Amino acid sequence: MTERILSNARLVLPTEILRGTVLLREGVIASIDTGGTALPGAEDCDGDFICPGLIELHTDNLERHLAPRPGVDWPHAAAVVAHDRELAGCGITTVFDALRLGSLTGKDRRGRGRYARDLATELLQMRSADALKISHFLHLRAEVCSETLIEELEEFGPEDRVGIVSLMDHTPGQRQFSNLAQLRVYMRGKHGLTDAEFEDHVARQQALGARVRDPHETAVVAAAKRYGAVLASHDDTTQAHVATSAGHGVRLAEFPTTLVAAQACHAHGIAVMMGAPNLVRGGSHSGNVAAAELAQAGLLDIVSSDYVPAALLQAAVQLGQIWDNLAAGIATVTAAPARAAALHDRGLLQVGLRADLLRVRLLGATPLLQAVWVRGTRVA
Repeated sequence: MTERILSNARLVLPTEILRGTVLLREGVIASIDTGGTALPGAEDCDGDFICPGLIELHTDNLERHLAPRPGVDWPHAAAVVAHDRELAGCGITTVFDALRLGSLTGKDRRGRGRYARDLATELLQMRSADALKISHFLHLRAEVCSETLIEELEEFGPEDRVGIVSLMDHTPGQRQFSNLAQLRVYMRGKHGLTDAEFEDHVARQQALGARVRDPHETAVVAAAKRYGAVLASHDDTTQAHVATSAGHGVRLAEFPTTLVAAQACHAHGIAVMMGAPNLVRGGSHSGNVAAAELAQAGLLDIVSSDYVPAALLQAAVQLGQIWDNLAAGIATVTAAPARAAALHDRGLLQVGLRADLLRVRLLGATPLLQAVWVRGTRVA
């Protein structure tokens, strides 16, 4: 029997923080005592916070390790391991690795080739070989404006640990790319397009989106049901977008771009997730609504690290300051994402749940991660 006792800690419970002791046994939380303890072998946490491990629903971090520079294809096993260890070191104990489905051919391809099935197979094989420190699920990002989406959806099934499927539409003039002037700057900077090439690209993509949007959305909704996955929307901008999402059965809105869209999500009972970098930086890098504005309006439910894993814990602490309630801030990266992803065995300091825990010390508003446990085993 493996056992660990963490005492003299500030326990971040669902709605409050109390000093006490937590006992971990055989990978689960065996008991929680909000008093002191005289048990032998207890680890003195010196007043540090003990909270649930962080749950990450949307991250591009794996792709960053796969392609650390433009045109560089890093060995996949090494990239997966580096990604896994980095997340563990940031306090993330459960991750939904985002893989894009839906590729393009010809001159519009520009990095949007087909890769998800092969990478998912490698990742799941590494998980089966017990090569990974944290818990991995798949998040399939289904690009509506693409040519191969339906074929790629058919390559996955219920056995693939697909926890989330998100509906994305990056057609120029839609959602995140509704501002064509901003898209022009982005495409010229990333791909070096001339004005004529940009106009040609926009025309072709808009024609493709108009042709495939309805059948692709129908296929994505059906695939999510077949996998047993949660359906998410991406970059909802208008009330009409949210109404469409609600009609599809969406339960999670990733990064709504406007206050109006976030308000509509709450009216439809859809949880709102925003990026931690948006909160930490003080605003969106692409000109969308600020996460802090939604937090102050009571419209922010979940935080995702997006493209900076270390931002997740930092953002939770900042939300605790905004709301004057650290437990509520921590809930946006633990209990709330667990609930949204239908994970009922983690996300709370509660007897019987997985012993995925963090020990955290605060230096002002900066969290200093002291230790990370997954199923009671220390991983960082």
